[in-house]
Amino acid sequence: MDLDPVTTNPQHYRVVFENARVRVLEYTDEPGERTTPHEHPDSVMVTLSSFRRRLHAGGASRDVTLTAGTAGWLPAQQHAGENTGDTPTHVVFVELKEPAAQVSGEVALGLGPD
Repeated sequence: MDLDPVTTNPQHYRVVFENARVRVLEYTDEPGERTTPHEHPDSVMVTLSSFRRRLHAGGASRDVTLTAGTAGWLPAQQHAGENTGDTPTHVVFVELKEPAAQVSGEVALGLGPD
């Protein structure tokens, strides 16, 4: 099953740049909109708007509130989400294509940005 967000949710994700090492995605949605399950490799996420979301993964949910201009690490994960706020979401993801380095003590919790 293809869980690439550009394939599963093309109305929200679009590729804005890609080379052999990274892929850059732009994500947009409106209040009340949802995504279907999809996955991301290790990524850096930069928020271009302030928003609230509910992320769903593995039977758990997590509410997040992010402000415009936030940059953060997003460990590889599979999830679905919904815009639970009253503002549009606008985010850029820089997805890494190289395998994850083994870092002692690093734990990927999933369900959104750390």
